[in-house]
Amino acid sequence: MADSAPHTNPPAGRDYSEYGFASRAVHTGVDKDGQYRSATTPIYPTSTFVWDDVRTNRGYDYTRSANPTRRALEENLASLCGGVDCRVTCSGMAAVDLACHLLNSGDHMIAGRDIYGGTYRLFHDVLPKRGVRVSFVNLSDPDEVAAAVSENTKALWIETPSNPLMNVHDVRALVKVTKEKGLFTIADNTFLSPALQRPIELGVDVEVHSTTKYINGHSDVIAGAVVAGSEEYAKGIAFACNALGLGGSPFDCWLTLRGVKTLGVRMKKHEENALAVAKFLDQHPAVEKVHYPGLPHHPGHELAKSQQDGFGAMLSFETAGDMQFAQNTLTGTKLVMLAESLGGIESLWQYPFLMSHASMSEEARRAGGINEHLIRLSVGIEDADDLIKDIGGALEAASAKA
Repeated sequence: MADSAPHTNPPAGRDYSEYGFASRAVHTGVDKDGQYRSATTPIYPTSTFVWDDVRTNRGYDYTRSANPTRRALEENLASLCGGVDCRVTCSGMAAVDLACHLLNSGDHMIAGRDIYGGTYRLFHDVLPKRGVRVSFVNLSDPDEVAAAVSENTKALWIETPSNPLMNVHDVRALVKVTKEKGLFTIADNTFLSPALQRPIELGVDVEVHSTTKYINGHSDVIAGAVVAGSEEYAKGIAFACNALGLGGSPFDCWLTLRGVKTLGVRMKKHEENALAVAKFLDQHPAVEKVHYPGLPHHPGHELAKSQQDGFGAMLSFETAGDMQFAQNTLTGTKLVMLAESLGGIESLWQYPFLMSHASMSEEARRAGGINEHLIRLSVGIEDADDLIKDIGGALEAASAKA
């Protein structure tokens, strides 16, 4: 494998910046076929590209560095997120890791306590081996965040709403703290997607997505993305992505380009269903507590309205029964599938205590509020009445076994 020259971005396609979100989702990045004018972005599955001479190529030399299909998706996501550039990676965790390469050995980062289990594992078990220390605090308290800043603190990692407890953190307040302290901010926006929240517009420096989830939306791709809010961070992200070989495959990028075109309309249906399910669960006698910012009594409801364009389709709830009750509930449905992941058109639920957050120690799980009664639910686009009937039947069956 050769790195013949520093990678620079090939020329972008047509500029759609003046158009609305849905129009940009459909059209940005499409214009890659100058010969045949394909209405959709072609797949370029090649590993390498032929040069005109030893100093000249057509903008691409080797797919690890850049690929026209991947570049189309990067242009699309940069536009939707309000960033200056983007790098698409081979998984969501690759995107998380790529963003962390903005840190150097000896640096310190602050993150929330209730974050995705895979992210926690990277922060707690891997980054310290690279000389980067991470402190876990309550991000809902800006004063606690400020108190955690030390001489070598460089960054704040924000996840809002948090996974799996749906805590909503004040992005503007956290950005204010970081600016005063001279830190940069990274936000994982996977749960809402740019259709419902754009952290860069709120002052965040770098935005991370598992595009496996809502951006692709069909549970058939593993990929991620890192979007930079300024050229300063864009250069570091691009260099590290190429050097580490983290770029996403052309085929996965093509599938994600197909998925992102319907992101706006999918999110509306997802959210409509999630609110109906959350209201049902909120009144169910077998449910102790529902975590969904779309419910007026959720502590983050008003804050979510001020920084989001919707409440999303992720929720979690705590069953009133014991640990076995929760587990029995999870195996009692026909439509809702017991599976890892989220953000697809089908409804999925899972048990964070033993599944998505199993990589955390029990002490860390409990410190983050993740207990053995908690179920996380990704609400799909099925008929809401069918989902309510399905979930209600599972709770009734679990109650009968109790």
